[in-house]
Amino acid sequence: MSDARPGKPAVLLDRDGTVIVERHYLSDPALVTLEEGALQGLRRLAEAGWSLVILSNQSGIGRGYFDRAAVDAVNARVAHLLAEGGVAVAGWYICPHTAEDRCDCRKPMPGMARQAAAELGLDLARCWMVGDKRSDVELARAIGARAILVTTGHGAGDAEALRAEGVPICASLADAERVIAAGTPY
Repeated sequence: MSDARPGKPAVLLDRDGTVIVERHYLSDPALVTLEEGALQGLRRLAEAGWSLVILSNQSGIGRGYFDRAAVDAVNARVAHLLAEGGVAVAGWYICPHTAEDRCDCRKPMPGMARQAAAELGLDLARCWMVGDKRSDVELARAIGARAILVTTGHGAGDAEALRAEGVPICASLADAERVIAAGTPY
């Protein structure tokens, strides 16, 4: 008889414009700044037992603007700032491709989320996806997760259309944490 326990839930997070301030094709760790409310919201999620996982499109690699080492350095800086506030990220997943590559990992495609689920033992249907773009919401739909759009980063541009589709719209990760804590369905 096989072990039929379901995987664990997690909060899947976009990096740029959601956890950190959007900087077009960020490759310099010195420019990393946490979004307002990010540390507080992520700390409360972690304290409530949620695993936190970053899923980030990084087409700057595919475009030749910077290499994987630059992305890793930025991620290390983000991890350091979060750790100073008592927050650990369970997994970091990046897509280095451009949209023209038509890969399975670039959001809204499910590749990064499926890889995280396999490696971290996640049940994607019990997860939330929080991001600042329609592609983050579409990823949530593709994997059967619930979505929240934050209006930091690029989020304000898609807010009204996604609100009309029933997606919770939040001003920050601190506000998104309250929606997740309440288990608000849509």
